[in-house]
Amino acid sequence: LCYTPPTNQTGDTTMTAMNIVRCVVKADRVADFLALNEARMAEDKHPGQQSFNIVKTGDREYFWVGQWESMDALVAARPAMIATLDQVRDMLEDLGDGLGVTDPRSGEVVVSG
Repeated sequence: LCYTPPTNQTGDTTMTAMNIVRCVVKADRVADFLALNEARMAEDKHPGQQSFNIVKTGDREYFWVGQWESMDALVAARPAMIATLDQVRDMLEDLGDGLGVTDPRSGEVVVSG
């Protein structure tokens, strides 16, 4: 198996980044959660953000998934992402085990297809 780094249209090596955030929405707040996120998607993306999706993985479990041009762009957008989270925080259930209302991860893409 041989790893080949992703490249852009000019053949330069690129290293995109992803952030993935798990949350569980309160039963009576699902419509509000989705409406707020749809409104946010209609706005301009954060600088360096290539895509943004919400994935439903369970009855009320969702993942925010963002793709970024670089880790630097993702890190720079964290204050704005926290501000967005603050708008929905009361809509989310505590996940337990000391996590609070989200279980976030981020990192560089190492294999892309």
